[in-house]
Amino acid sequence: SIEIKSGNNLPEGLPFSTYYYLNTLNCSKNEEQIFSTFRDSTKRNIKKAVREGVSIEISHSPESVKEFTRMNCITRKEHGLPPQPASFFKKIHEHIIEKDLGIVILASHNKKTIAGAIFFHFGKKAIYKYGASDLTYQHLRANNLIMWEAIRWYSKNGYQSFCFGRTAPSNKGLLQFKRGWGTEENCVRYYKYDLRNNSFITDSDRTHNKIFKKMPISLLKIIGSLLYKQMG
Repeated sequence: SIEIKSGNNLPEGLPFSTYYYLNTLNCSKNEEQIFSTFRDSTKRNIKKAVREGVSIEISHSPESVKEFTRMNCITRKEHGLPPQPASFFKKIHEHIIEKDLGIVILASHNKKTIAGAIFFHFGKKAIYKYGASDLTYQHLRANNLIMWEAIRWYSKNGYQSFCFGRTAPSNKGLLQFKRGWGTEENCVRYYKYDLRNNSFITDSDRTHNKIFKKMPISLLKIIGSLLYKQMG
């Protein structure tokens, strides 16, 4: 099969395999102007994280990538997915972050890492690529503060746009989160063409997620190392 991502220019009426929402923020304005576009609840959550003593570290170090990798295993299990192998994030550090094409942001509370994110940038564009957090500390709103500090960093360093990445329409909570940042939202369709049957097809099988949620992280790491190229 051939998969066409962002195939929005294809003729209307073709069946698409799936679709996502893409939320992008204009970060070329000053800090006060950007903050003013956020939803009231987003502003409150940022202020709460600061008030609760959540601290932020922006880093390019291999140690920060290693710590994010640990957090990512916890988050992927919660989502019913095997984690990307540690070697995957090592290569991201080697070829992207160390080349000044990305940053790692970690959030801590009482010296314990509770959330983290990896961002990529190129030219004048930045994108939120990977996120992880410990749900035990969700009430501290560390993810809101991470996102705000990333937006501030990119705005101060002259970037024009900040993409929050794609979101599946079924992920209502994440979509609601991204809509709270004054973003522009677009629908991106993915098409899959079956070369054997000469037709566009749809596929939306996610039954494996429930199985992965019940597995221990140690086993998920092995599965991720073996299958990540195929499963994403």
